[in-house]
Amino acid sequence: MTTLKKYNITGKEVGTVKIDKSFTEATANGQMVKDYIVVLRANARQWSANTKGRSEVKHTTKKPHKQKGTGRARQGSLVTAQFRGGGVVFGPKPKFNQNIRMNKKEKKAVIRFLIAEKINNNHLIVLEDTHLEEPKTKTIANFLKTTGLNKRVLFLGEGNYEQVVTNEKKCNVSVKCGKHNNFAKSLRNLKKTHFALAKNINGYDLMIAEDLIMTEIALNEIQEWLA
Repeated sequence: MTTLKKYNITGKEVGTVKIDKSFTEATANGQMVKDYIVVLRANARQWSANTKGRSEVKHTTKKPHKQKGTGRARQGSLVTAQFRGGGVVFGPKPKFNQNIRMNKKEKKAVIRFLIAEKINNNHLIVLEDTHLEEPKTKTIANFLKTTGLNKRVLFLGEGNYEQVVTNEKKCNVSVKCGKHNNFAKSLRNLKKTHFALAKNINGYDLMIAEDLIMTEIALNEIQEWLA
């Protein structure tokens, strides 16, 4: 069994948490990790850039000037690319579905490996809970200072996202789980700190984070998910 240090919100060590050894010995092929990150970044693109060609531009069909006798180059239309307001040559267009798929087992293997790296390098600590009476940036800043975490930090909490209901119509807007609202707001003015729910974790956030902090319940949720 591997043990992790557990801290309260003031940065004081209050105990340890045990993790199964098999979880910390997870391995993954380097190419698999690279493929997973490529999938995440590629699928984040919108592919919605759209420009109009000369056949789509609404413009006068009047000839710009006479064909001969002006000493200028002959021009037949104002919709060509060299004129202001003309069509774009070889501009971007909405593409077909560019999403890349990856096996779920491979995704879990990569996330398990990235978390195991954080544990083995002593870059993961456990937070007792995220309870705050009100948003207080100073409290979180003092916590990071006390624990010696001043780099890029990712906080993970337990729970699910809530659905917002307005005007008796369900909206697709998601907000942080209610119990973490004050904690999440307290991070907004701190550089290189980010809060997310454990169930929404992805490998890219894990890779760019120097240190990982999660609640004990969130850690249990991740172990059950990746088991």
